[in-house]
Amino acid sequence: MSGELNKVPKGIAGPSTWLDDRLGGANALKRNLRKIFPDHWSFLLGEIALYSFIILLLTGTFLTLWFNPSMTEVAYDGPYAPLKGVMMSEAYASALEISFEVRGGLLMRQMHHWAALLFVAGMTVHMLRVFFTGAYRKPREINWLIGVLLLSLALVEGLTGYSLPDDLLSGAGLRITEGVAISLPLVGTYITFFLFGGEYPGEDIIPRFYSLHILLIPGILLALISAHMVLMWVQKHTQMPGKSRTNTNVVGAPFYPAFMAKAGAYFLFTLGVIAGLATFVQINPIWLFGPYTPADISAGSQPDWYMGFLEGSLRLMPPWEWNLFGTAHAGTLPLSVIIPALVPLGLVMTGLALYPFLEQWVTGDRREHHVADRPRNNPHRTAIGIAAMTFYGVLWLLGANDEIAANFHISLNWTTYIGRALVFVGPALAYLITYRMCLGLQRSDAAIISHGVESGVIKRLPHGEFIEVHTPPADDIEAHMRGKQPVLMLPVKEDRAGIPPKGMRGPLGKLRARMSRAYGGEKIPLDDGHGHGHGDEHAAIGSGGDDDRSLTH
Repeated sequence: MSGELNKVPKGIAGPSTWLDDRLGGANALKRNLRKIFPDHWSFLLGEIALYSFIILLLTGTFLTLWFNPSMTEVAYDGPYAPLKGVMMSEAYASALEISFEVRGGLLMRQMHHWAALLFVAGMTVHMLRVFFTGAYRKPREINWLIGVLLLSLALVEGLTGYSLPDDLLSGAGLRITEGVAISLPLVGTYITFFLFGGEYPGEDIIPRFYSLHILLIPGILLALISAHMVLMWVQKHTQMPGKSRTNTNVVGAPFYPAFMAKAGAYFLFTLGVIAGLATFVQINPIWLFGPYTPADISAGSQPDWYMGFLEGSLRLMPPWEWNLFGTAHAGTLPLSVIIPALVPLGLVMTGLALYPFLEQWVTGDRREHHVADRPRNNPHRTAIGIAAMTFYGVLWLLGANDEIAANFHISLNWTTYIGRALVFVGPALAYLITYRMCLGLQRSDAAIISHGVESGVIKRLPHGEFIEVHTPPADDIEAHMRGKQPVLMLPVKEDRAGIPPKGMRGPLGKLRARMSRAYGGEKIPLDDGHGHGHGDEHAAIGSGGDDDRSLTH
């Protein structure tokens, strides 16, 4: 029987032998094909981003065969009658040709656009999962930084691709890009000249964005994704706490055949969803917008969702500017553009990049972590994450303040004033509410561990009191709860001479000690259930003690 269990599957043994006879790589192939992957739905969130990127590469290759990245003006002579004879760039004309004349062109265009939206969304959700479960901790800090860089590059990749059709909507976004670039102190004019090759809009921006969009940024993304996958493969996988799961093992299914089959099916599912959206849900109908000209404006234009928070920050910012030396001729800093363009994105991305190291500095936790946290078990981290999401969400929502005002018949000024308040009040409220919710959920876990779960059976005690019988939780649920580990806290107690520990002295050390006391430690111990004096009675009855009359519901 043991020989059968240890037998290598034929699907692995055959290719391994073939490879070993030629390259001597049988052991590596066997080891990697039998690599264990933990089984939890949240671990598949990152797969969405990976599969969307593959679809982006395939559909983008198709589109490059017909797209002409030129700003040379031509008179349109295609099948779309409303634009007949209109002067437009060759880039816009070729985008119309792909949409109306190339077989399957509109489907590929829309699949490419939907895949781009899903790519950024998949990375965002995957990063949130990693953050809230603490999967960025040692030894995965490098992979976390790669993920932050990937997300930043994806935003730039989306901006360059969004601008390529040279329609009126994308041109409006390009105008904002030019305004942000030229507002930067000292280097703004140089960056603008480098991008546009002279006066805005010039004739070079579309060809330059095209080179960035199809060559440079995808090449960097591909290299970083490969590095991300290699590091993930080499390092031990994180797993959710549960029965028999520790920092020294991985419980799950092997890469071949279980995970390979699951991943293949999930790729086809992602492809089907993107193809379905591209078929039935119209996106970016460039023929309705017309070609871009700097003199034309439009109302109600909105960027893709991942750029909405930058739009919102620009709309909420008061019209502040700083004239150096009291005169505009000496130099003007347009704070109304610089702050919304740099501060929100800088806060989010810099905070994400530094968080693993800041948490390590506050807690002193330098251990390796291969078992993920439940978000409720680190309430401060979870509250910080929800506060950041609220900050982002307010800016994203107020990026459409004109649409909100028009459709709900609210003053545009009042939506702006309320947004300015919410961008500060919202994250603070989100932090407090989330923190209290996490503590409440911890108390619920402690109650289940102490008293068990409600059975729906009502018992009457000898003295006439009615209680509900509690039964022990299932083994896997209890193991999942007992996987909780206290957040590490620095030793901050003074010695007998009243001297704080090394590193806890001075203003910075005292601040670190206070932060460690607040952030770390056990908030609600698992054995601290919400007892009401009936714990023993519940347990005795649940185990078959008293046989008073019962009611079930």
